[in-house]
Amino acid sequence: MFFSLMTPDPAHLRDAAHQQAYGSGHALADVYADHQWMWKLFPSPPGTSRDFLFRRDLQAGLPRYYVVSRREPQAQDHAWRLQTQHYAPQLQAGMRLRFELRANPVVAGYNEQDKHVRHDVVMQTKTKLLRERGLRHWNDWQGDDKPALQDLIFSACAAWLTAQALRNGFELDADSLSVDAYTQHRGRKAEVQFSTVDFGGELVVRDAARLTEALRGGVGRAKAFGCGLLLVRRLD
Repeated sequence: MFFSLMTPDPAHLRDAAHQQAYGSGHALADVYADHQWMWKLFPSPPGTSRDFLFRRDLQAGLPRYYVVSRREPQAQDHAWRLQTQHYAPQLQAGMRLRFELRANPVVAGYNEQDKHVRHDVVMQTKTKLLRERGLRHWNDWQGDDKPALQDLIFSACAAWLTAQALRNGFELDADSLSVDAYTQHRGRKAEVQFSTVDFGGELVVRDAARLTEALRGGVGRAKAFGCGLLLVRRLD
């Protein structure tokens, strides 16, 4: 396994910025462009299964990409610096780590046609609360018992991540958990395609083997579009 950091070369910021200027006009197209661009780091025959995870962040207004992969990425352009090292996490039960995760928080369910679908946990929670009150729209709820939207997002997403933690060999430190940047990525016709949220905080390793697999294989869905990469580091 390999862990890589890709950042713009300070000597070629104009070229790097030009490559980032997708000109799409909406965030979903940028997500797809990132997906296609990441594949260029891993030249492959058609039909090759994706064997990497990535995450795009901004630092001082400049993009940076974190990548975990089974193959070593191949630099494709002079405008970007690619720093790569072997990735072999050494974990032990009881170890405490700081983590960051951008995830697509969904749960499996069925729609009105009894077809298997995946539901955004925030929208599912809102729908459930509205149905309990006989309402159709969030703005129709005027009572004092209406939760703040940010509180609803936090509780729904925290519950989702708690369940993921149990399956992936770690336990969350609830007091340190942050849930930020809930975003609905929309297509050209304005329909929601998928949602993302940024988690952060501290965790405790419970099953080192399962957590190691999660670090290599990711957490949740939409991994092809920059979700699922669990970043961890030791606490100071």
